[in-house]
Amino acid sequence: MPTARSHPYQPASTPATASDPIVAVGGGLVGLLAALLLVRAGHRVVVLERDPMPPPSLPRQAWADWERPGVSQFRHPHVMLPRWWEIVREELPSLAESLTEAGLPRTNLLHLQSSAVTHGWRPGDEEFDTIAVRRPVLEAALATIADRTPGLEVRRGVHVTGLVTATGTVPHVRGVRTNVGKVEGALVVDAGGRHTRLPRMVAEIARRPASAREATGLVYWSRHYRTTSGHLPGGAGPALSHHGGLSVLTLPGDDRTWSVVLATRSDDRVLRPLREVASWEAVADLCPTSREWTRHGEPLTDVIPIAGTADVTRSYLRDGRPVVTGLVGLGDAAVSTDPSLGRGATLGLLQARVLRDVLVDLPPDDPAVLEVHAAQIETRVGPWLEATRWFGHQRLAEMSAEISGSPIPDDPRWMMSRALRHGAGADPDLARAACRIAALHALPHEVLGAPTVQERLEPWLAAGRAPSGEVGRREIVAAAVGASAALELAVAGSDVVLPGAPA
Repeated sequence: MPTARSHPYQPASTPATASDPIVAVGGGLVGLLAALLLVRAGHRVVVLERDPMPPPSLPRQAWADWERPGVSQFRHPHVMLPRWWEIVREELPSLAESLTEAGLPRTNLLHLQSSAVTHGWRPGDEEFDTIAVRRPVLEAALATIADRTPGLEVRRGVHVTGLVTATGTVPHVRGVRTNVGKVEGALVVDAGGRHTRLPRMVAEIARRPASAREATGLVYWSRHYRTTSGHLPGGAGPALSHHGGLSVLTLPGDDRTWSVVLATRSDDRVLRPLREVASWEAVADLCPTSREWTRHGEPLTDVIPIAGTADVTRSYLRDGRPVVTGLVGLGDAAVSTDPSLGRGATLGLLQARVLRDVLVDLPPDDPAVLEVHAAQIETRVGPWLEATRWFGHQRLAEMSAEISGSPIPDDPRWMMSRALRHGAGADPDLARAACRIAALHALPHEVLGAPTVQERLEPWLAAGRAPSGEVGRREIVAAAVGASAALELAVAGSDVVLPGAPA
């Protein structure tokens, strides 16, 4: 690995000065958290955010009042995993305190399930604690904290139009050009999200950055709710549950709200009626976990579809060599994954922490930062990324088998994961084991390799053993199509009952 003193890509031009800040492009969750980590480590940071509108003075007003057109998923359901909350409390304790003071409620990922499953609270269950919050409210709280943090400046309404580079064996990025002028920096951090424009700007001055894209193959149909009783529902199952060709997410939020998401394969045309409220409600009422949440609240939205998601990897290294130096990517700008596991924010924070650690040993303007950061990401974050993608591929294949009625693909690792999923609905120890994976506290092989877990999994590895709350494909299709047909007949004013529709 090249060192700071002998790096072959050292720029020939004048390097950035010690007074130049680190420039973060993108003021979303990952960009702001990375900036706060870097400032706490002693760096000065300037965050450039394309959207001009500042956050409201009260974060809870952000859901209704804050517009972020640059973030397509701004009002889509989000979850902050317990690992995310653990890192925030460890690395940014004043931020954690401020978020709590802002009224963001605590929740526990494990104890969303019934006490009949968990057998009540046990010592150590606090590792499943996190905050329940909607994306606009959390981002507004972070932005408010960032605005009053010394050494951190957020400039809104700033569009990056190009890169400032120094000549050398490869171009060395020394800043960015914007609609309001040039901003020089010791290091540029690309936190511009899945639609980042910086790779295209690099391609205009150097080799094209490496990239790979694979569609996740899922469509998400979501609705937001608010309680009518003053209490949040729960106790019907885990935050993510699986049924015949369908997955269900139930995610608590702030201000007595929550969201329910039904996920289908993107090529599952039979369940396209889920775009209609009647069909969506019929299917949500069929599945035990979603039914518990939809029956105890009033909907705040119609059905919101989320499609076109993809697993994307971008790197400013190509064939092991940098195409530029002085630029690193974080979060969705570097790696985006299947949203169904809710890992995006946590993986982005893990990457930001790696960058903070790299800059302990290297100055921000050192050309070696890109390669050292990439190597450490591969070691420290790579296993989580691989496990996330593996799950997505396996669940997609399982959904296909459930739709066609064919056998589930015989992958030993997936059979173990399925057994854990099924056993977690009845065994308190397996419930905690599964939650450690879901919380991003442990990798699947670490959990499934434990002798005590393997012993408790044996009954669930028997063929056909599944929890009673898992709904089959036939029932789901009948509910979705029947409700859609009934709606069409009602609109047409007809009393004729179509085949397959409920009488």
